Amino acid sequence: MTIQQAQQQVDQWIHTYGVRYFSELTNMAILTEEVGELARLMARQYGDQSFKASDTKKEMAEELADVLWVLLCIANQTGVDLTQALQQSIEKKTARDKDRHHNNQKLH
Repeated sequence: MTIQQAQQQVDQWIHTYGVRYFSELTNMAILTEEVGELARLMARQYGDQSFKASDTKKEMAEELADVLWVLLCIANQTGVDLTQALQQSIEKKTARDKDRHHNNQKLH
């Protein structure tokens, strides 16, 4: 699935099952919540926090997909083509960082 196809599929799902998009501000709050759930899982799985019983059934893939879902919703409702935006971001980072990371001794 391409990013464009993902945006289209989410849009179709919203109009078929979700009735309409939540407002942009509500989706931003939901995104914050979803990122928080991902952060909590990562702190337990890769960090120093121990798992709580309620966290043992959480899966990284599901949490990442939830974050992506809301990002796709926000992109759709604000008219952002994420394929184009990501390509531009890669180009900007390449121009800015093409030598920087290779020259950073902390990364070697």
